[in-house]
Amino acid sequence: MERLTKQFLRHVGQTSPAPMGITVERAEEIYLYTPDGRRYIDLISGVSVSNVGHSNPAVVEAVKRQADSYMHLMVYGEMIESPQVELATAILRHTPGSIDCLYFVNSGSEAIEGALKLAKRYTGRTELVSFRNAYHGSTHGALSMMGSEYYKTAFRPLLPDVRQIEFNDMAALETITEKTAAVLIEPIQGEGGYVASSPEFLAALRERCDRTGAMLLFDEIQSGFGRTGAIFAWQRYGVAPDIICMAKAMGGGMPIGGFAASYDVMKTLTFDPVLGHITTFGGHPVCCAAGLAALKYIEDNALAESVSAKERLFRSLLSDLPHLKEIRSVGLMIALDFGDEVFREKVTSECVARGLVTESFLFCPTAMRIAPPLTITEEQIREVCGIVREVVEREA
Repeated sequence: MERLTKQFLRHVGQTSPAPMGITVERAEEIYLYTPDGRRYIDLISGVSVSNVGHSNPAVVEAVKRQADSYMHLMVYGEMIESPQVELATAILRHTPGSIDCLYFVNSGSEAIEGALKLAKRYTGRTELVSFRNAYHGSTHGALSMMGSEYYKTAFRPLLPDVRQIEFNDMAALETITEKTAAVLIEPIQGEGGYVASSPEFLAALRERCDRTGAMLLFDEIQSGFGRTGAIFAWQRYGVAPDIICMAKAMGGGMPIGGFAASYDVMKTLTFDPVLGHITTFGGHPVCCAAGLAALKYIEDNALAESVSAKERLFRSLLSDLPHLKEIRSVGLMIALDFGDEVFREKVTSECVARGLVTESFLFCPTAMRIAPPLTITEEQIREVCGIVREVVEREA
């Protein structure tokens, strides 16, 4: 393992000077296993990806079956591939009635890029609005919409005509005008530390966009596919966006993303110019087959419906932790905010040492992230919470 670690650090591009550095040989359900047999509990689902658990048999079988039939055939949009058609149809059953067309891409960042282009193309406007502490990805357009200057400064100039406003601030909505092409929002801010939109704010945002003709874009990349207790968070709020961006858990562990809108809106990417958005591997048939199996597993096993009870159990077992300033949660998006970055770092480091894979948030370093696979059981939740409590009490 030492040789592999050295090669990893030297030959695989790194995102930080301190990667978690756990060597994984196999993964099953909520568990990761190292070559020497050590078991870790995945408490963050690869950041909201493994909603149906690692190596879900239904997903693995779908991948094998599709790979036996065909893999990549042609750049996206040219061939009729049944995995794409079936997955789009299945997902669109969970979108607002006005949203009936899905464009497949490779990742969350690309979903954001495509959605921003679509909004600008459809409205003929250029101004884009997002929120402070928002995270939408690291490609140039998505980065432009990020709500943290720290991550943007080194890469400027970015997209022009972008404004950031305060989240959950009614007065800030006045910034949205007839010049605005799109407002991009996470219904529950992911890297902001699982801060939820208030129902009143989201309803007022919808009304403001309607009044000004701006398009309302929901980034459901972290919140989608059952994590909040509904397939998409918009269903919890009853506020319908014009475009929904999705990825992460969409592929059951395989890489895929998408943005969905009405057919009339989406068709503007097909002319003046043609190939208004294009991607070689978007909607890869193996990834689509995996995504269809994952969504079917979520539906057939009522995973979204089970989330609220699991959320309540986590809260009941953790809400009285020492040094805990606040516990925030929407479904299985749970943040333990200690109000102290140094203390949180001690807790998360010791949790990893004790076999719990967890971390903080980019824009909320005082909070610890809990977002396990939706398949986690009551017994496993009690085990996890017992370890977290032992660690917090020891560090306190």
